[in-house]
Amino acid sequence: MPNFRSIDRDRPLELPLSLQDWLPAGHLARYIVEVVEALDLSPLIQAYAGRGSLPYHPAMMLSLLIYGYATGCYSSRKIELATFDSVAFRFIACNQHPDHDTLATFRKRFRVEFEAVFVQVLEVAHAHQFSRFGQVSLDGTKIHANASRHSALSYGHAEAIEAQLKGEVQELLALAEQADGRNVAEGMSIPEELQRREARLAAIAEAKRQIEARAAERFAREQAAYEAKLAARAAKAAARGRKPGGKAPKAPSPEPRAEDQINLTDAESRIMHVAGGGFEQCYNAQAVVDTASMLVMVAQVTQAGNDKEQVAPLIEGVQALPEGLNHPEDVIADNGYFSEHNVEVCEAAGIAPLIAMKRDEHHPHWSERFSEPAAVTLEATPVERMAHRLKSRVGRAAYALRKQTVEPVFGIIKSVMGFRQFLTRGLQNVQGEWTLVCLAWNLKRMAVLRLA
Repeated sequence: MPNFRSIDRDRPLELPLSLQDWLPAGHLARYIVEVVEALDLSPLIQAYAGRGSLPYHPAMMLSLLIYGYATGCYSSRKIELATFDSVAFRFIACNQHPDHDTLATFRKRFRVEFEAVFVQVLEVAHAHQFSRFGQVSLDGTKIHANASRHSALSYGHAEAIEAQLKGEVQELLALAEQADGRNVAEGMSIPEELQRREARLAAIAEAKRQIEARAAERFAREQAAYEAKLAARAAKAAARGRKPGGKAPKAPSPEPRAEDQINLTDAESRIMHVAGGGFEQCYNAQAVVDTASMLVMVAQVTQAGNDKEQVAPLIEGVQALPEGLNHPEDVIADNGYFSEHNVEVCEAAGIAPLIAMKRDEHHPHWSERFSEPAAVTLEATPVERMAHRLKSRVGRAAYALRKQTVEPVFGIIKSVMGFRQFLTRGLQNVQGEWTLVCLAWNLKRMAVLRLA
């Protein structure tokens, strides 16, 4: 008969008396607490008025959120539960248990202050010489909004539903005028039915108003581009002395299009094309990643599905960083970011761009690995100079770093940390959450770099 260890669930536990003894040295939770408690959190601390019951310390609350996002525990309810049944969360919370409302309010209230904390963590990385921060990569990834694409409403469909509801209101009013109520179905309340339709009409009217406002913004952009094209066409005609060929540019319309949509759950999210095909309700999360350390230096969220307009804002974000972090030598990006204007933006900032101009072949001829392009002329344009760098051996080697830096960061955030959908709604709230996600990634990465 084999012997086994006894099962005695009533035996008193001999747990360590101090929380410091509950986690092994070098644990991620210890590192996050160590870094966060060394930061200047005075903007968060001074936001508390000092009245009412004693609040939880911002350092502890921030550490809980960061560790939660770093380990795939995003929900405030799950974090609250984890402070009871997870040793690491209990260690961070000092055996306290902030409720989910407190955690959710803290995350939303200090979304702007998280950006300053994000920069301070980068300064810690710079001080510990994790990298020279001399080369960065740009990329974006679509992250699902906290809304379904099936909650989207197009302008044309809104008008059709509006007409239908108005017709039903008239029918109900006519029914209410009948004194005997013979045609009223059993259990039906005309006032309730009217109220339900009036509420839907009000919601549709608000949705149409927002679509019309977006259409007005689009018209302003398209009108400016239209006038620029007309001016260029007129200048060309004056230079040649004859009417230019080709069709004249078409004037934009200020009216909303029938296919213009708005999401009734999160009006600031957009339907975007996602990897693998299809369309989903998303935000476009952008990141500037240091190629040496794989730390995120700038984290931004945009409603634009296209990456072309994101180079200038991301470069501005890099330049706004503290000294030692704000002037990389090279910036690497895929062909989704390529335009002549973007190349000029990088050069104006004193950064050498390496932006792919087209998709590369998957299996180029072996001789291309050892070839060098002809020397560039002094009269070359910024795009021509960049094309020359991309064809050189040094340029090809530098561009190859993009796939092993910024793309793995997104892969780890989505697959290892499990962050594939925002919990919050609205562009500002989503921006704060993306900053928190990248802050968690940076501390997770720094915990590994310190041991290297």
